[in-house]
Amino acid sequence: MKEPFLFDINMRRSVLLLLFSMGVKLLCAQQHPVVFGKSADFNCVAAHLKNDVLLRNSYTKIKEEVDATIGKNIDVPFPKDPAGGYTHDQHKYLYNLMFNAGCLYQITQDKKYAELVKQLLLKYTLLNPTLKNHPQSTGNYPGRLFWQSLNDANWLVYAGTAFDCIHDYLTPSERKMIANGAFKPLVDYFTRDLNKWFDLIHNHAVWAAAGVGIVGLATDNVDYVQMALYGSKKDSTAGFIAQLNGLFSPDGFYHEGPYYTRYAILPFYLFAQALENSRPQLGIFKYRNSVLKKALDVALQQTNTDGIFFSYNDALKDKSYVSNEVVVALDIAAYQYGISDNYLAVAKLQNKVILNKSGWLVANQLNRNKSVPLFNYHAADYTDGPNGEQGGLSVLRFGKSNNLTSLVFKYTGHGLSHGHFDKLGIQLFDKGNEILQDYGAVRYINIEQKWGGRYLKETNSYAQQTIAHNTLTVDEASHYEGSEKLSEAHHSIKLFSDISGPYVQASAALDSQAYPGVVMQRSEYLLVLPETGKKIILDLFKVKSEKEHQYDLPFNYVGTLMQTNFKYHTFNDQLTTLGLKNGYQHLWKLAQADSVSPFTQFTFLNKSTFYTISSLNDVSPMVFLTQTGANDPDFNLRKESSYILRTRAKNQTAINCIEIHGSFSPVTEIASHSYPDLKSISKKIDNDAYTAVAIDLNGKMLELIQCNSDFRRDQMHELQIEGHSYKWKGPFLISYNQKSIHSSK
Repeated sequence: MKEPFLFDINMRRSVLLLLFSMGVKLLCAQQHPVVFGKSADFNCVAAHLKNDVLLRNSYTKIKEEVDATIGKNIDVPFPKDPAGGYTHDQHKYLYNLMFNAGCLYQITQDKKYAELVKQLLLKYTLLNPTLKNHPQSTGNYPGRLFWQSLNDANWLVYAGTAFDCIHDYLTPSERKMIANGAFKPLVDYFTRDLNKWFDLIHNHAVWAAAGVGIVGLATDNVDYVQMALYGSKKDSTAGFIAQLNGLFSPDGFYHEGPYYTRYAILPFYLFAQALENSRPQLGIFKYRNSVLKKALDVALQQTNTDGIFFSYNDALKDKSYVSNEVVVALDIAAYQYGISDNYLAVAKLQNKVILNKSGWLVANQLNRNKSVPLFNYHAADYTDGPNGEQGGLSVLRFGKSNNLTSLVFKYTGHGLSHGHFDKLGIQLFDKGNEILQDYGAVRYINIEQKWGGRYLKETNSYAQQTIAHNTLTVDEASHYEGSEKLSEAHHSIKLFSDISGPYVQASAALDSQAYPGVVMQRSEYLLVLPETGKKIILDLFKVKSEKEHQYDLPFNYVGTLMQTNFKYHTFNDQLTTLGLKNGYQHLWKLAQADSVSPFTQFTFLNKSTFYTISSLNDVSPMVFLTQTGANDPDFNLRKESSYILRTRAKNQTAINCIEIHGSFSPVTEIASHSYPDLKSISKKIDNDAYTAVAIDLNGKMLELIQCNSDFRRDQMHELQIEGHSYKWKGPFLISYNQKSIHSSK
């Protein structure tokens, strides 16, 4: 069997021209529908509606919603409102209505659905040519139907698919009229007036390319398809293929983060499906070693046990894998790549499928597999950047189901316009709860009262700033001066990782560019102690500089303070801010402790579990307890708490242990093991070559020796510490109760 043709970014232009010519021949004889599915795919849905409950339920819900509009004079308003306003919501509703009605027409062959789509598209045929820049636009890329061009691209994706579904119902003159009136004004606007935006490597441009490409396939316009694939200049520097190359690492890690994988995955998969149907010789689903499959799998692994995506970068904390975008991508992936247990586990929770053959496959498999296993979370290392050379992300994990612990260690590139300034940041999830949090973004999406549902100014003034993250802030300034351009030019460097051990998982990275003259090196270890199963996180944060600096290390915790081993004074009568800029202006200083012991302990309760952060610093730190909400007259910020350790030094090694312990039942009113086992932390060695730490856990010693310069996995080390000889291979050794529980293999 002949192998499918695969794209290659290094192919010469002559090969691309040959591909274009092949595309012309194909499109001239194109059968419709071809975008969301072929006629046989929709016929498959119709044939199985009686037997597959989930498929029938998904179909029935959509049919009831569409049927309620039949025979009504539906308003297609002149756009004037921001996100959340009537005209915005109406146009969003209409493109979904057209999409659903188009699918129903293909499944039922009932002309009332095709007529509904036709009449709406004819109204847009009259409206769209009259539109100028939206009156509520605020950025450089205004929309026409919506306040931003991104939403117009959404409209193209859905409306173009609907047109394809009713293509053969329309007369040739009606097709031409709609193509020129409804679609051409927006396509021209994107590819000419907004060509810089259209040619971005960014989730906005993914939607734009998919929209233009889907319209091109639906209207048999080869020029549109070529621009969608290769950019407005058709020179392969932009467009869908360049986005597949530029936004994903070889692992499938998406540069803007999992929240935006969730958003971009729909146009990626929808247009890929359309290309597979219309140009199967391209082999788009196999491109870059099936990078689209990797992208979905990596995104699903970057969720908490409730399915909510990790909230780093510009993320909102209520988006999960039951979102419609993931439903579409998962069903198509199941059909193209084969259905896995993890796909079934997610599909069961999604409880709906798309109305094509892919959706039927998933519904059928769920119907045949009454007992679906839980989603299998695992530890993982992901590289960032097109070639995997821009740092990465480690997810350290132990446990299963409701006892899963996930430690996220972020040393990625910036993440484009949605990135945050938080190199070497961490997040902690345990038992389904967020314990150490990343704020995410400040936005109330599509709520008109909150600046038209757009990103609020506090996203920039607080949420993106370094102090809002669990990493080091130097001299109250954010990493890379809070400059996206500067941050995009650099990335952290992975030093080592090992996620293979039964008791220890580890990852370490370095950043020497976030602050001039300051080198930050952080190592994360997630441990499960033998016999007891107790989980502990060891966090080593080394800083080197030739000049003295102020170092602030925040732990943005979720829970209620239980106890500290230091005394602090509160500011009950008058609150002041922790600082004046770079996010500090938004933090109320609730309490402060001056010159406490270098060994500090801070215990808080989250839901039913206790957590203690025990820290050893080189010098006596100041401690601040803070809460967001200062300089926030519109009450845009959530009220969230931070525990901040502040020191002044040139070089510093901070050793932090996060101990998960005990339980509390509000029903029985019993608290057990509410005090930490950790009694002390002592530093045995700390130099350029090694750091050695001993931790007393109720008389049992937990010891860590880490190499600070030689990270080779096969390198043997031998060290004498206080009369004891240690010998191991690789960048670290960990022992508990005088027995090694891990050394790198």
